[in-house]
Amino acid sequence: MEIIKDKSFGGERPLFGIRDTRLENVTITEGESGVKCCQNIEIDGCRFIGKYPLWHVDGSRITNSYFEVGSRSAIWYSNDMEMSDCLIDGPKFFREMNNLSLENVSITDADETFWRVNGLKVRNLKLHEGTYPFMFSRDIDVDGLESDSKYVFQYVRNAVVRNAKIVTKDAFWETENVTIYDSVLDGEYLGWHSKNLRLVRCHITGEQPLCYIQGLVLEDCTFGADCDRMFEDTDLEATIIGHVTNIKNPRSGHIRLGSLGSLTTDEHIKQPANCVINLVDE
Repeated sequence: MEIIKDKSFGGERPLFGIRDTRLENVTITEGESGVKCCQNIEIDGCRFIGKYPLWHVDGSRITNSYFEVGSRSAIWYSNDMEMSDCLIDGPKFFREMNNLSLENVSITDADETFWRVNGLKVRNLKLHEGTYPFMFSRDIDVDGLESDSKYVFQYVRNAVVRNAKIVTKDAFWETENVTIYDSVLDGEYLGWHSKNLRLVRCHITGEQPLCYIQGLVLEDCTFGADCDRMFEDTDLEATIIGHVTNIKNPRSGHIRLGSLGSLTTDEHIKQPANCVINLVDE
């Protein structure tokens, strides 16, 4: 493998088409498309300043590197990429990709990041600010996520999320086949219009969560006092620990919980309107 070390490159496509190459302590300065249409690349201790530095790169490993604010839209149309111990300050990363693995990565502007990524593995990821990360992505495996970005995990398919702390709004909308374990989910209107959404040992806060869902499963979850009008037009099997403030117009299924403040049913309840609610000793 060729090694390029302690150098700086700028301008248009300075490292276009390189293969079987390792970059060490390399800076990609102002310009565009610094490392484009490349294969089998290792990147360690590098700095990226200009736009679009890693497009159409297949087979790469990126470690201990920094992406500045100006490196927006830096990694698109690339497959089989691993990244670890990196800091990203630019928005709109990781689009139209297959097989992406991240570990110990922090993204300070997560705006429109992880769009249409198929095969995403995440370990210890931090996301800050921005909107719509993970949109339209599939086959996601997350263990360790801290995020305050808005509208996370919209339209995703086939995802498992573990040990997450998510502060957001309108998260997990129109998802399909998503399971969330041992996580804190803080935000309004969680999970609307989803199919086969399962939450295990999660704590949920925020207004009107988990409505308009087909096939909702809750196992040993807890809810904050601000959670009201829950489960409208939803079919579900739920075991809830502790108190729930308000449930409104559940469609069908079975809910077991410690205590219930109030149940709202009105003329808008959808058929079959036969959800059974049981209070159980904890």
